[in-house]
Amino acid sequence: MTNLIPAGRRVGNNGAMKVLIILNDAPYGGERAYNGLRTAMTLQKEHGADVRVFLFADAIWAAASDQKTPDGYYNVERMLKAILAKGGQIKLCGSCADARGFDRENAVPGVLIGSMPELADWVVEAEKSLVF
Repeated sequence: MTNLIPAGRRVGNNGAMKVLIILNDAPYGGERAYNGLRTAMTLQKEHGADVRVFLFADAIWAAASDQKTPDGYYNVERMLKAILAKGGQIKLCGSCADARGFDRENAVPGVLIGSMPELADWVVEAEKSLVF
């Protein structure tokens, strides 16, 4: 893998492309959250991307700890942990969490509470933004 950086490209601390992924849908029932997270993991693995994930609306439930899924079924908690383990950053919308009664103490370790100003900073800093 060659990591050539075009002139003027915004990059993360490790020289990698900064990618922001915004998730809006619940982690189960549809596959948007799953597809967004597997895209994030692939960008980290294949391209060394500096990945940030912001969880909006019902996507905040992806950050719940101790998720139980059937054998052979994807588990978004494990996916979030894998992204964090490779240096990714994950925040969930604080007002979305409050509106849904999300217990912030039950969030996956490493997932932080975010705000609209923080998301705006991430959007400005990112070279690519993907919305799922």
